[in-house]
Amino acid sequence: MRIGTLSDLHIDRNKWILEKDETTLSLLDTMVKAKAIDVLLIAGDISNHYLESHAFLEELSDKSGIPVKFVPGNHDYWAKDHDVTDSHEINHFFNQQKYSLVGKPYDLNEDWAIVGTPGWYDYGYADHQKYTEEQFEKKKYGFASWNDLHFVDWNQKDKEVSREMLSQLYRDLSTVKDKNIILMTHIATHKEFVVPLPHRIYDFANAFLGAKSYEKVYKDFESIKYSIMGHVHFRKIHHEEDKTFISPCLGSSKHWRDKRLKNQLERSLFVFDI
Repeated sequence: MRIGTLSDLHIDRNKWILEKDETTLSLLDTMVKAKAIDVLLIAGDISNHYLESHAFLEELSDKSGIPVKFVPGNHDYWAKDHDVTDSHEINHFFNQQKYSLVGKPYDLNEDWAIVGTPGWYDYGYADHQKYTEEQFEKKKYGFASWNDLHFVDWNQKDKEVSREMLSQLYRDLSTVKDKNIILMTHIATHKEFVVPLPHRIYDFANAFLGAKSYEKVYKDFESIKYSIMGHVHFRKIHHEEDKTFISPCLGSSKHWRDKRLKNQLERSLFVFDI
């Protein structure tokens, strides 16, 4: 069985070079078929509007004819271009869909299952000697701010949201613990996928890239063989004993010299066989 992984498409904000009639969806559909992918996993941040992300997932699944599984990213929760400001409401919407993994681990066969959660950052990868938790909670760095401050509202502290999602993840992992597991999160769950410190900016910004507390799932569930994560906008494969950690981010067009979407999708889409 062939598994495709991808993250951080940001279909509504990127400025790519496209050939006539090309779209993100048409290019991805063509690649899925050309690579004979059986299941596609998207680790969040399709767009800044939950209904646009939803429509993309539905159409991609219909066109490709394969299961597409998804966990939302922080941008999918944004309330910038619509009036649904309660992030729990958006989260509930996503969790009711057939592509959701939250509360619904997906059995691939007798030996393999996929488990997923968006996850939420817990400030654990930042420099706690330099900054206080209160400063992280404010999400402001000098004259800049982390944009979730303006567009995401859980009506809870970030660490509370992070713990609740982690608790759900443990429940889901427990239901398939006897199988080999592919784990998918949006946020980073391994130190190799945040910016090494010290760093003038990321001493602070790493607070919002991942959840250090999620690292324990790899010890508690040794049957996790693959871990897919997004959010960080770089591509990386890291092997550790019998586990493979994957960041298959398309990210932002401003990050790449080559602005041709087809080329960058090819470089981002990571495929493996089980």
